[in-house]
Amino acid sequence: MTTTPPPTPSASNSPGEAGQQQLPVCLVTGATGGIGRAVVEEMAADHHVIAVGRNQDRLAQLADFSDRVRAVPADLTDVESLPELVDGLDRLDVVVHAAAVSHRLDFAEATPKDWREHLELNVVVPAELTRAALPLLKASRGTVVLINSGAGFTATAGNSVYAASKFALRALGDALRQEVKPDGIRVSSVHPGPVDTEMLRGIYTTMDKPYRPEEYIRPASVAQAIRTVVDAGEDVQLTTVSVRPRVEQKG
Repeated sequence: MTTTPPPTPSASNSPGEAGQQQLPVCLVTGATGGIGRAVVEEMAADHHVIAVGRNQDRLAQLADFSDRVRAVPADLTDVESLPELVDGLDRLDVVVHAAAVSHRLDFAEATPKDWREHLELNVVVPAELTRAALPLLKASRGTVVLINSGAGFTATAGNSVYAASKFALRALGDALRQEVKPDGIRVSSVHPGPVDTEMLRGIYTTMDKPYRPEEYIRPASVAQAIRTVVDAGEDVQLTTVSVRPRVEQKG
């Protein structure tokens, strides 16, 4: 993975406010996707944000969105290079794992490549990046947010590969939460229902189902739920958060 090393966020709250307390730092993967972008925009209100993604044009747009956003192009599946994303940082307070892959696959047609692709990006990448970030998160008593899915609770026909990866991600969060408890690190699994994103549109196209964005959750609403997780009082952690459409649709 060739990355542009993220500069150490050390600016004050805004230009001209030298000497003010540093803003907390949030790293977001999948920052050029629908949910990831919304999280970057939400958190940039009061955090320095390291936005990690693959789409160069969208990364440039995020960098233009706020001078608190540092866009970092990266191929997360180059797992051995993930520590580069946090090397050199003075602090890190929040990590939001929004990067994911989802393909509708019947079990009989799923190949080992399909399984590896889903498990690597949906489980191995957040595990390894969190592991690399642990020293910084311990220092800040930070928060890890694993963006999961309704598929992390319920598996359905034609979705075994994706659901298995999300069940595994939920198990990762539950186990990690216990292991980092002595360090004061919070671990939250956020499970959105159907969200109006390009990923969901692609899935519905594959399934030959009508796409009705008005029935789905807005990415900004998921980002607001994540904001609630991050801003929770010092004495609590929101361990499992389900974000569902206000009106649930059948089927």
